[in-house]
Amino acid sequence: MIEHLKSELRQCGSPEKAKILQRFFKTGKGEYGEGDIFLGITMPEQRRIAQQFLTLPWEEIEKLLHSPEHEFRMAALLILVYRFPKASPTEKQEIYHFYLAHTHWINNWDLVDVSAEHIVGAFLEGKEKSPLFQLAHSKSLWERRIAIISSFAFLKNGDGEITLAIAEVLLSDKHDLIHKAVGWMLRELGKRCGREKEQEFLEKHAKKMPRRMLRYGIEHFTAEEKQKYMREGRN
Repeated sequence: MIEHLKSELRQCGSPEKAKILQRFFKTGKGEYGEGDIFLGITMPEQRRIAQQFLTLPWEEIEKLLHSPEHEFRMAALLILVYRFPKASPTEKQEIYHFYLAHTHWINNWDLVDVSAEHIVGAFLEGKEKSPLFQLAHSKSLWERRIAIISSFAFLKNGDGEITLAIAEVLLSDKHDLIHKAVGWMLRELGKRCGREKEQEFLEKHAKKMPRRMLRYGIEHFTAEEKQKYMREGRN
C-alpha cells in the first residue's frame, strides 16, 4: 500500500515546482530545512491522495514519516490528521504519542502547521497542558513551533490563556520561524478572544518582543496603533 501511495505522489510531482519549493523552504546548507527533498506537489494534491490511504498500517505510516522526501512526510501527517477526529479515545492517545515520539521528522514549518493543532492541541483539550510547556522549552526549533501552533486549537474555542503563556516563554527565542508563529497566534488571539487581551499582552511585552513577532501580531491594528507599538518595540 505504501508503494502505491508513493507512486501516486510521484506522478503529481513537478521538477520545476520542486526547485521553487526547495528555495522557499530554505533547504540550502546551513538553512533550517537543509537537505530536505521536494517532489513539487501542491497541497490540494497531497490532501487528495492522503485521503485515499487512511487505512495505511501504523508501521507504513512510520516508514512514510521517516522518508527523506518532504511530501511523503506530509502525507503521513495528513493521514494522522484525517484519522484523529473519528478515532476512539484510545486511538487518539496513540496518534498523539506517536506524533510526539516522531517530532524529529516533523521538521519544517508547513509540516508543523498542518498537524500540530489538529493532533497535539486537539488531544490536550480539557487536559493538563504541561506537555506544551515542555515543548516550548525544547532545544528543537520544531518542537517549540509545535508548542505555540498547538495552542491554536484552544484559541478557536475562545481560550487564549495557553497561547499567552507559551508566547511569554518564547519571547526571547532567537529563531525567525518562532517570531512569526508567535506573532501569528497573537494576531489570532486578538481576533478570536478580543483585542483587549492582545493589547494587555503587548503593553506588558512589546518592548521585549522581536520586531517580526510584533509586526505579525499587530497586522490587524490601525495604522496609528501600529506606529505606536513599533516605536515602543525592541530594535
